[in-house]
Amino acid sequence: MVTHHTPGGIRPPFARYSHGVEIAPGARLMLCSGQLGIAADDAIPDSAADQTRLCFENIRAILASGGMTLADIVRINAFVSDRAYLKDYMAARDAFTADPPPASTLMVVSGFARPEFKVEVEVIAARVD
Repeated sequence: MVTHHTPGGIRPPFARYSHGVEIAPGARLMLCSGQLGIAADDAIPDSAADQTRLCFENIRAILASGGMTLADIVRINAFVSDRAYLKDYMAARDAFTADPPPASTLMVVSGFARPEFKVEVEVIAARVD
């Protein structure tokens, strides 16, 4: 079980995320490495939205391999290489996140290992069995 915390008295989140997520004792954790918007056949879509969708599809597969789902995500760390990609990233992310949403940080970075990458997403998931 997890508990989401967005307390009164501080500014509400800027977007769809929780300020904090508390993980119950005994929960299983999975920490996923950063996923880039690249398909199994090495295809890289041009748009930030499509790259974000691929990131979350890859994360879905990783979580499934451990008996988890996207609903088990408690923390997202995301990186985009340009502020122009923020809106597309957030719209695509929101299609994959549960309600209440996980804790999340989004950073604009100078770039990734290859210039065609626009988005990278890493997550932490927790599940109480």
